[in-house]
Amino acid sequence: MSNDKLHFETLQIHGGYHVDESQARGIAIHPTAAYHFPTCDYAANLFTLSEPGYIYTRLHNPTTASYEERLAALYGGVGALATASGMSAILLTVTALAKAGENIVASPYLYGGTHNQFVISLRNLGIECRLAKSDSAEDIATLVDENTRAIFAESMGNPTCRVLDIEAVAKVAHANNIPLIIDNTFGAGGYLCNPFDWGADIIVDSATKWINGHGTAMGGIIVDSGKFDWRASGKFPQIDGPSEGYHGLNLCDAFGSAAFIVKCRVDGMRDFGCCPSPFDAYLMLIGLETLSLRVKHEVESTYKLAEFCRQHPKVERVSFVGFEDHPSHMLAKKYFKHGASAVMTIELKGDLESTVKFVESLKLSGNMTMIGDSISVVTHPASTTHKQLSDEAKRAAGITPTLLRISLGLENVEDIIADYEAALANI
Repeated sequence: MSNDKLHFETLQIHGGYHVDESQARGIAIHPTAAYHFPTCDYAANLFTLSEPGYIYTRLHNPTTASYEERLAALYGGVGALATASGMSAILLTVTALAKAGENIVASPYLYGGTHNQFVISLRNLGIECRLAKSDSAEDIATLVDENTRAIFAESMGNPTCRVLDIEAVAKVAHANNIPLIIDNTFGAGGYLCNPFDWGADIIVDSATKWINGHGTAMGGIIVDSGKFDWRASGKFPQIDGPSEGYHGLNLCDAFGSAAFIVKCRVDGMRDFGCCPSPFDAYLMLIGLETLSLRVKHEVESTYKLAEFCRQHPKVERVSFVGFEDHPSHMLAKKYFKHGASAVMTIELKGDLESTVKFVESLKLSGNMTMIGDSISVVTHPASTTHKQLSDEAKRAAGITPTLLRISLGLENVEDIIADYEAALANI
C-alpha cells in the first residue's frame, strides 16, 4: 500500500520499515563509519552521484535512511535529511540557498538560538538576515528584494506561541520566486501542523523535541516538499546549474524534484559534517512510533493547566492558542490539527525574583531549555533561551522578565496542577 493512502498514526510506525533477510521486527542499528565498495568502478559512481549507495556515514547510513524515509512519509515530502541538531538543519538549509551578498527575510518571532545564528553567524558568512517588524505577510513582503533567497518563519513562534499565517506568507514567497522555509518544531513532526498543506516548500524541525519525545537524543531534520520549481525561479544556479563540486552536474537534471534535499546532503552535509549518529537515529525512530499518542495527551493536559493558571490570582497573563481570546486562536484552528498546542506561556504577577522563586519551587516540572519531552518542563526564556538577545530584541520577541514557557509532559495533569498550586502559594 502506498504511503499516500496511509494515515499518520500508521506511517509513524511503518514508514521507513522494510523487512530484511533477518525478518527482524525492529530496524537495525548500523554502527559503522564506512562501507565496503565491491569494485573501484562502483566507488567512482557513488562519488559522482551516478549510482545510489553508501559512502560514509557522514553522508548516509542505513539506520538514518529509515528515519529519514519515515519523516518524509509523515510530511508527504519528496525526501528528508537527518542532522545532528535543529540548529544544524537550519544552517544547512539556509546556506544551500543563499551565499555572501544575498539575504533571507525572517519573522521576528524566533527561537533565541535561531535569532543568534541569523543575525551573527550568517552575517559573518556574508548572508544578511532581515527581521520583519512582525510576522504578517505584509511586513515580510516589504523586506524582499532581488537578492532575497528565502523567507523563514516558525509555524508557532518560540516562545510567544504566535501562529504564522503560513498560506499568506507562502504566497509572498512564491510571488517573488523564492521558497518558504518553516521551522515546524511546535508542529510535532507534522501531527499537529503540516506546513506543506499550506504552501511551505521546506520544513526544518528540531527532532530533539516531540519527534524523539523522551529527551534522550539530539537531532534535526530537513524535509523537502519537492514542489518548489527551482528551474522556473532562475535564482538558484547552485541547484539548477553546473555543480562546482561534481564536475558540472546539474542537480535538477539528475534528481528532479529532489534536487534541493540532495544539495543539502552532498554539499552541506559533506562540508559541514553535522550528521547524527545511527544510535540517535534509532532513538528517533522509537520516539516516532508513539508520537501521536504522546501529543494527544500533552495537548489535553495543556488545556487543563492553562485553565487553572488563567483563574489563579497570582498569574497576570496566560498565552494559549486554545483560548478564544488568544490573537492566534483562529490561525491555530486553521493550521493546527488535533487540538491547539502542547506549549503555553504564563506571566506571573510580581517581578523577576518572585518568578525565579516559583520556578525553583516546582517539584515535578524540570527547569530546562526543553520542550516536547515526556516530563513537563518550565523555561524562563529571559535568562536562558533568549539570554543573548539585547533588551530591544527581547521586547520585539515578546520576552519579559516574568514570562515562563511551559511544555506539558506525560504525567497526570492533576499532579502537575497541584505542584503549580503549591509553588504559587510559595511566592
